[in-house]
Amino acid sequence: MKKDLTLISWNVNGIRAVVRKDVFAPFVAQYEPDIICLQETKAERGQAEIDLPDYEEYWNSAEKKGYSGTAIFTKEKPIAVVNGFPEHIAKRYHLIDGADRNSESEGRVIAAEFAGFFVVTVYTPNSKEDLSRLDLRHEHWDPAFLAYMKELEKKKPVIFCGDLNVAHGPDDLAKPKENEGKHGYTAEEREGIDRIVEAGFVDTFRMFHEGNGHYSWWSHWANSRARNVGWRIDYVFVSEALRDAVTDAFILPEVMGSDHCPVGLKLTL
Repeated sequence: MKKDLTLISWNVNGIRAVVRKDVFAPFVAQYEPDIICLQETKAERGQAEIDLPDYEEYWNSAEKKGYSGTAIFTKEKPIAVVNGFPEHIAKRYHLIDGADRNSESEGRVIAAEFAGFFVVTVYTPNSKEDLSRLDLRHEHWDPAFLAYMKELEKKKPVIFCGDLNVAHGPDDLAKPKENEGKHGYTAEEREGIDRIVEAGFVDTFRMFHEGNGHYSWWSHWANSRARNVGWRIDYVFVSEALRDAVTDAFILPEVMGSDHCPVGLKLTL
């Protein structure tokens, strides 16, 4: 028998702040997602007062306190959960040598295996305003992450979601010309998404929505959110094998509490 599944991904920019603002519990109660993927939790499990008895919790927190971090909340208990990259991938792409590249200590990836698919949440490193982490992104992180998704896909289809810290094309940010070559919209970062698409993964939001004006992150400056001068840098991708199972994909700009808003999809499996 087929069942419907709702997955929502959200960069909360600090789970403790979102809980303190009394946003998180009402958000979960309103949308009732089966799986919640969080990025930039900036906390360890237990540091925020979260009472969600219907959900299993899995956290990958950064070694550095109050920084980065991801979490997955799921109503169905996974078969297995893995934090970070497999060691052979981290070594192959040199993600664990050199202080400037040691992103493995930053709690950026969680993979949860279910009966019919994997769910992966990711908080991709920001290339920084001075592009000091662009080399990490382009030469190491993006190739490593794609290799990991392709490896998982050999076993079963993959859903991966999160803050990828890049607008893929000109329709994914309000001011593409002004931001050409700047962090979040460099050719190198955009190429990372090109390769994901070339590998057969599907940007689910673009299955249902064309054009610009659909954003998931807004700067705190110049009243950007109210004016909808934003960027779509939060995504949900699925393996091609799951394309026909996707019944909807959405962005929830009405959900406040972070500089990002949630994004998600619905599947019938």
